[in-house]
Amino acid sequence: MPQSGPALSIILPAKDEASILPALLPRIRTLHPEAELIVVDDGSTDETARVAREAGARVVSHPYSLGNGAAVKSGARAAVGEILVFLDADGQHLPEDIDRLVAPLAAGYAMVVGARDCGSQTNRLRAFANAFYNHLSSWVVGHRVLDLTCGFRAVRADLFRRFLYLLPNGFSYPTTITMAFFRVGYPICYVPFHAPPRLANQSHLHPMKDGVKFLLIIFRIGVLYSPLKIFFPISLSLFLLGLLRYGYTYWTADLLTNMSVLLWITAVLTFLIGLVSEQVTTLLYRESGS
Repeated sequence: MPQSGPALSIILPAKDEASILPALLPRIRTLHPEAELIVVDDGSTDETARVAREAGARVVSHPYSLGNGAAVKSGARAAVGEILVFLDADGQHLPEDIDRLVAPLAAGYAMVVGARDCGSQTNRLRAFANAFYNHLSSWVVGHRVLDLTCGFRAVRADLFRRFLYLLPNGFSYPTTITMAFFRVGYPICYVPFHAPPRLANQSHLHPMKDGVKFLLIIFRIGVLYSPLKIFFPISLSLFLLGLLRYGYTYWTADLLTNMSVLLWITAVLTFLIGLVSEQVTTLLYRESGS
């Protein structure tokens, strides 16, 4: 019989993290000597790839930066373990917490996500944005989401790979995979942890540039998971607005105005768009979860 691969594959997307990896990778190797250790070099301009190889990691390199999500997908494709663990290479995710993430998988969970505590949020604006994402996604999926955007997670490899084609190449892959698992009905567990300040000099996120992207993620969450939960309230609001407009013009001038009719037509079209989108996503997730 051929020898099976390691049960655990630990994947670190990395971009210009040569100063962090020499200390981080040996800690991971000491704690998990049997695990497959993969560093995905996402077009680094420093010695990230060389440092990772010297530390005994398997390196998957991108010729230029494709994005954090693309690095995660490359690592998942290359991994041979039955369980995938993703953690950032900037020192914010502690290797000592990996066992805490992996343990609940034995109880039947499909994915375990690290939930950052309040002390991990050093930026108030980012903390507010994350809280907003969590509340929005909790309403959409009907389950409490403790941390929608954290990339520190353990997941069953076969289930994760079913959704690779859905995952974006940028920083919103945690959002997409979380919503996808909830949509199909795979159980998710959250494990609280403390994320220390990043060891790298700066984040690869740009507040102005990526802020617009995250605003789009807010709408993408609902449309990706259950479009009618987004389109129906909009449709209902437009219909009621048209009704109020008609009531006002009927009371004051005994008229049915074009604006009222336009609002009602827009309400119907919005509802129909949501209905069609719901059917499309149903087919999309049925094939993904089969």
